Amino acid sequence: MKRRRFFQYTGLGGLSLVAAAQSGAIASILGESGEQRDLGLTSFEFQVTTVDRAGHLQQPKSHTANYFPESINSVDRLDMVQITPGKFLMGAPRSEPQAKGEELPRQQVNLSSFFLSKYPITQAQWAAVVALPKVSRELHLAPSHFQGSNRPVESVSWLDATEFCQRLSQHTGRPYQLPSEAQWEYACRAGTTTPFSTGETIVAQLADYRASATYKAETPGEYRHSTVPVGSFSANGFGLHDMHGNVWEWCADGWHRNHRGAFADGRARRAVAVAGSQLRVIRGGGWLDAPEKLRSASRSGYAETALNRTIGFRVMTMV
Repeated sequence: MKRRRFFQYTGLGGLSLVAAAQSGAIASILGESGEQRDLGLTSFEFQVTTVDRAGHLQQPKSHTANYFPESINSVDRLDMVQITPGKFLMGAPRSEPQAKGEELPRQQVNLSSFFLSKYPITQAQWAAVVALPKVSRELHLAPSHFQGSNRPVESVSWLDATEFCQRLSQHTGRPYQLPSEAQWEYACRAGTTTPFSTGETIVAQLADYRASATYKAETPGEYRHSTVPVGSFSANGFGLHDMHGNVWEWCADGWHRNHRGAFADGRARRAVAVAGSQLRVIRGGGWLDAPEKLRSASRSGYAETALNRTIGFRVMTMV
């Protein structure tokens, strides 16, 4: 039996409706950084598969991107993909099917370059970082409900994820943190303006979600009822995997009921306490969700202390 309490998934939608005002100070999620080392950027090639409006798979197209490997130990590493700078409109247009008020109004954001982990943090990577010296809080070695070294870690709180970032920062001498939700959405879209980076809809061959439900005219697909190993599906245009589905991903931001007041430079917004806990943004949808929750603009809020078998995270750095 799991050592830590599983928080029911049914609380997720309700928390997304809680209004939050901007006050208080955002928690620091950086360890002290040492001297910047040579990143040793390497290019890699990958295939991107999209679909048409009816959900038919299109011919994959070849792309390239840069990354650097961040070693945790002699076996485990993170592949940190370079996300090129640019402007984009964060949020959903009102005409987008299943768009929600919390995804409005659309805001233009101008982002500098950053690096984002190629995959959600895996259970093997989690265990490697848990073995590093504690910074602020203890971490459970194997918290996930769905066990597998290459599956995404889940059932970890926002506070656990930030402790992971602190330990990784202290170990590498490079400041790691959770992405802001603006950074996350920009990375998810990878230059697209459609509801999904895959196009006007999404199918089970491209993501892990409740594909027995449909978004548009696509044929219903396999519902896997669990997480799957990271990288099981095609990358997006930036070379990132699993930005749609598998697990929701924690962002640095506190939860706000819409995008009004979002920063034009993509900084994370502050959190406030609600019922004794602070709500944080989660993005991307998970294995339990219908396709509308996987849209690039989809967002929800969840208590930073809570655990859920549908929520994991990935990490970013600016250097």
